[in-house]
Amino acid sequence: MLDTARYRTFLAMELGVSVEDISALLMGGHGDTMVPLPSCTSVGGIPVMQLIAPERLEEIVDRTRKGGAEIVSLLKTGSAYYAPAAATAQMVEAIVKDKKRLIPCAAYCDSEYSVGGYYVGVPIILGTEGVEKIIELPLTDTEKAGFQNSVDAVKELVSSMASLVG
Repeated sequence: MLDTARYRTFLAMELGVSVEDISALLMGGHGDTMVPLPSCTSVGGIPVMQLIAPERLEEIVDRTRKGGAEIVSLLKTGSAYYAPAAATAQMVEAIVKDKKRLIPCAAYCDSEYSVGGYYVGVPIILGTEGVEKIIELPLTDTEKAGFQNSVDAVKELVSSMASLVG
Protein backbone atom coordinates (compact mmCIF):
# COMPACT_ATOMS: atom_id res chain seq x y z
CA MET A 1 0.00 0.00 0.00
CA LEU A 2 2.87 2.35 0.79
CA ASP A 3 4.51 2.05 -2.61
CA THR A 4 1.14 2.25 -4.35
CA ALA A 5 0.38 5.49 -2.51
CA ARG A 6 3.66 6.95 -3.76
CA TYR A 7 2.95 5.80 -7.32
CA ARG A 8 -0.54 7.32 -7.21
CA THR A 9 0.85 10.57 -5.82
CA PHE A 10 3.48 10.91 -8.55
CA LEU A 11 0.87 10.17 -11.22
CA ALA A 12 -1.52 12.75 -9.73
CA MET A 13 1.24 15.36 -9.71
CA GLU A 14 2.08 14.60 -13.35
CA LEU A 15 -1.52 14.82 -14.53
CA GLY A 16 -2.72 17.61 -12.24
CA VAL A 17 -5.56 15.50 -10.85
CA SER A 18 -6.63 14.33 -7.41
CA VAL A 19 -4.86 11.27 -6.10
CA GLU A 20 -8.34 9.99 -5.24
CA ASP A 21 -9.03 9.57 -8.97
CA ILE A 22 -6.07 7.26 -9.51
CA SER A 23 -6.45 3.52 -9.13
CA ALA A 24 -3.21 1.55 -9.22
CA LEU A 25 -1.51 -1.68 -8.18
CA LEU A 26 2.09 -2.63 -7.50
CA MET A 27 3.48 -6.10 -6.94
CA GLY A 28 6.65 -7.74 -5.70
CA GLY A 29 9.07 -6.64 -3.04
CA HIS A 30 9.42 -3.22 -1.46
CA GLY A 31 12.02 -0.93 -3.00
CA ASP A 32 13.98 -0.98 -6.22
CA THR A 33 12.49 -4.26 -7.50
CA MET A 34 8.83 -3.34 -6.99
CA VAL A 35 6.65 -3.72 -10.07
CA PRO A 36 4.10 -0.98 -10.76
CA LEU A 37 1.44 -2.35 -13.09
CA PRO A 38 0.54 0.23 -15.76
CA SER A 39 -1.92 -2.32 -17.15
CA CYS A 40 -3.82 -2.02 -13.84
CA THR A 41 -3.51 1.75 -13.46
CA SER A 42 -6.27 4.15 -14.41
CA VAL A 43 -7.26 7.75 -13.83
CA GLY A 44 -10.98 8.21 -13.45
CA GLY A 45 -11.39 4.92 -15.31
CA ILE A 46 -9.11 5.96 -18.20
CA PRO A 47 -6.06 3.69 -18.64
CA VAL A 48 -2.97 5.66 -17.63
CA MET A 49 -1.19 4.54 -20.79
CA GLN A 50 -3.67 6.70 -22.76
CA LEU A 51 -2.73 9.78 -20.70
CA ILE A 52 1.04 9.56 -20.23
CA ALA A 53 3.67 8.76 -22.84
CA PRO A 54 5.48 5.44 -22.21
CA GLU A 55 8.86 7.14 -21.61
CA ARG A 56 7.40 9.54 -19.04
CA LEU A 57 5.46 6.74 -17.36
CA GLU A 58 8.70 4.76 -17.00
CA GLU A 59 10.32 7.82 -15.34
CA ILE A 60 7.43 7.95 -12.84
CA VAL A 61 7.78 4.21 -12.20
CA ASP A 62 11.51 4.69 -11.56
CA ARG A 63 10.84 7.57 -9.17
CA THR A 64 8.32 5.37 -7.34
CA ARG A 65 10.95 2.65 -6.91
CA LYS A 66 13.36 5.19 -5.43
CA GLY A 67 10.69 7.12 -3.50
CA GLY A 68 11.61 5.83 -0.05
CA ALA A 69 15.22 6.93 -0.40
CA GLU A 70 14.06 10.30 -1.78
CA ILE A 71 11.85 10.90 1.26
CA VAL A 72 14.52 9.84 3.74
CA SER A 73 17.03 12.20 2.09
CA LEU A 74 14.54 15.08 2.33
CA LEU A 75 13.81 14.40 6.00
CA LYS A 76 17.55 14.43 6.83
CA THR A 77 16.92 12.76 10.19
CA GLY A 78 14.65 9.93 11.17
CA SER A 79 12.82 7.83 8.67
CA ALA A 80 9.89 7.91 6.31
CA TYR A 81 7.14 6.96 8.74
CA TYR A 82 4.11 9.03 7.74
CA ALA A 83 3.11 6.93 4.72
CA PRO A 84 3.76 3.59 6.45
CA ALA A 85 1.58 4.74 9.36
CA ALA A 86 -1.23 5.79 6.99
CA ALA A 87 -1.02 2.47 5.12
CA THR A 88 -1.12 0.55 8.40
CA ALA A 89 -4.17 2.51 9.55
CA GLN A 90 -6.00 1.67 6.30
CA MET A 91 -5.14 -2.00 6.67
CA VAL A 92 -6.30 -2.11 10.30
CA GLU A 93 -9.56 -0.41 9.33
CA ALA A 94 -10.11 -2.95 6.53
CA ILE A 95 -9.68 -5.80 9.03
CA VAL A 96 -11.63 -4.31 11.95
CA LYS A 97 -14.53 -3.15 9.79
CA ASP A 98 -14.41 -6.19 7.48
CA LYS A 99 -14.23 -3.89 4.45
CA LYS A 100 -13.05 -6.59 2.03
CA ARG A 101 -10.61 -4.09 0.48
CA LEU A 102 -8.78 -5.10 -2.69
CA ILE A 103 -5.30 -3.76 -1.97
CA PRO A 104 -1.70 -4.60 -2.75
CA CYS A 105 -0.11 -6.22 0.28
CA ALA A 106 2.64 -8.66 1.20
CA ALA A 107 0.99 -12.07 1.43
CA TYR A 108 2.24 -15.63 1.60
CA CYS A 109 2.20 -17.05 -1.92
CA ASP A 110 2.88 -20.69 -2.63
CA SER A 111 1.23 -21.76 -5.87
CA GLU A 112 -0.08 -18.25 -6.52
CA TYR A 113 1.96 -16.60 -9.28
CA SER A 114 4.27 -19.67 -8.96
CA VAL A 115 6.11 -17.94 -6.10
CA GLY A 116 6.87 -21.10 -4.15
CA GLY A 117 6.39 -20.18 -0.50
CA TYR A 118 7.40 -16.56 0.08
CA TYR A 119 5.74 -13.34 1.20
CA VAL A 120 5.55 -10.91 -1.72
CA GLY A 121 3.36 -7.98 -2.63
CA VAL A 122 0.27 -9.09 -4.54
CA PRO A 123 -3.32 -7.87 -4.85
CA ILE A 124 -5.41 -9.29 -2.03
CA ILE A 125 -8.83 -9.03 -0.46
CA LEU A 126 -8.33 -7.86 3.15
CA GLY A 127 -11.09 -8.31 5.71
CA THR A 128 -11.81 -9.65 9.19
CA GLU A 129 -10.11 -12.95 8.35
CA GLY A 130 -6.96 -11.09 7.26
CA VAL A 131 -5.85 -12.04 3.76
CA GLU A 132 -9.08 -13.59 2.52
CA LYS A 133 -8.05 -14.07 -1.08
CA ILE A 134 -5.06 -13.51 -3.34
CA ILE A 135 -6.07 -12.13 -6.72
CA GLU A 136 -4.09 -13.62 -9.61
CA LEU A 137 -3.96 -11.17 -12.48
CA PRO A 138 -2.94 -11.83 -16.05
CA LEU A 139 0.32 -9.91 -16.37
CA THR A 140 1.99 -8.59 -19.49
CA ASP A 141 5.31 -10.22 -20.41
CA THR A 142 7.17 -7.15 -19.07
CA GLU A 143 5.20 -7.26 -15.80
CA LYS A 144 5.81 -11.02 -15.45
CA ALA A 145 9.56 -10.55 -15.93
CA GLY A 146 9.64 -7.67 -13.45
CA PHE A 147 7.64 -9.64 -10.90
CA GLN A 148 9.90 -12.68 -11.26
CA ASN A 149 12.94 -10.43 -10.78
CA SER A 150 11.36 -9.01 -7.63
CA VAL A 151 10.46 -12.48 -6.29
CA ASP A 152 14.05 -13.61 -6.95
CA ALA A 153 15.32 -10.60 -4.95
CA VAL A 154 12.99 -11.53 -2.05
CA LYS A 155 14.23 -15.14 -2.17
CA GLU A 156 17.85 -13.96 -2.14
CA LEU A 157 17.19 -11.69 0.85
CA VAL A 158 15.49 -14.52 2.76
CA SER A 159 18.41 -16.82 1.96
CA SER A 160 20.91 -14.20 3.18
CA MET A 161 18.98 -13.74 6.41
CA ALA A 162 18.70 -17.50 6.93
CA SER A 163 22.46 -17.91 6.57
CA LEU A 164 23.02 -15.26 9.27
CA VAL A 165 20.63 -16.93 11.69
CA GLY A 166 21.55 -20.55 11.00
